[in-house]
Amino acid sequence: MAKIAVTGSTGFVGSNIAAILQRYGHEVVGLGRRGPDFAVPWEVAVVDFSDVQSIAEALRGCDAVVHCAIANEFNRLVADRDYAYDSLVGMTSRVIRAANAVGAKPIYISTDWVLDGTQHKVVESDKGNSVNFYGFLKALGEQVIRDLAPENGAICRIAGVMGKHQLAESPRSQDVGFGYFVHSLVESISAGNVFEVWGGEHVNKVTTPSLAAEIGAQVERVISRNCSGTFHLVCDDAVSRMELANLVCEIFNLDPGLLKEVEPPASELFPGPVPVDSSLDNTYTKKALGIAPQSVRQVLTAFKDELETGQIKSLTQPES
Repeated sequence: MAKIAVTGSTGFVGSNIAAILQRYGHEVVGLGRRGPDFAVPWEVAVVDFSDVQSIAEALRGCDAVVHCAIANEFNRLVADRDYAYDSLVGMTSRVIRAANAVGAKPIYISTDWVLDGTQHKVVESDKGNSVNFYGFLKALGEQVIRDLAPENGAICRIAGVMGKHQLAESPRSQDVGFGYFVHSLVESISAGNVFEVWGGEHVNKVTTPSLAAEIGAQVERVISRNCSGTFHLVCDDAVSRMELANLVCEIFNLDPGLLKEVEPPASELFPGPVPVDSSLDNTYTKKALGIAPQSVRQVLTAFKDELETGQIKSLTQPES
């Protein structure tokens, strides 16, 4: 088993990755700017992310580091470009240089928003053409991996992440991407409330969803197989927001009559354009990682099982 560091291990995606890695028998250590505000079932080391040496000391003895941490205060990222660049690109560079210094495999969690949204099911080799500052900064982070860790670095793009936070309450509801879309819909309609599916010209309309727990399981494959390059950790199907909403209602036995398509509130619009179709092809990824077919229906069913049992659920299991 490996010792694996996870930046952002107390966040939504990071907590799922850390939980799955720990469940699969690996030793997990989270890296954070400060100690956690709640109980965490893995060690969390406090590091100075502005200092490569501080990060390297925390990574000493680790076989890999999964870099999930991001700055997601989007209005601040727009207002303070130096902060934005340092928080996403500069920090990624420091984490990768620290990983290189101690021989840890670097894995960078990226996003479908590096794409411009004009193509359907983009392949892993596409370098992107982002239409907003967040996608641009994440694309620069990808290039840091290509430049600093060309032989052993891995870029893992994720999209439309469904799931639940493993350590705390989910911090927000639906956004103009697909973040928290499924969980918000389930909670809303289960309570008998109308769920407003955002549409119009200012939302991400099509994606290939990821399950947060399954992201962790596929990251585990990247580590166990020592894979390098770019991977798309998504399900096989591209769906629109309303298609996904109706399928959620079917699988969770909810009333689709409580779905209503509306324009998003002006207060919830992203401060910039968003990709219309950010769907990702995963053909190369599945071959490289030995992943079985995964329909959006299967992924939703796995998430339903997780919510009903309270146990994190992934489709991909560790290799013996």
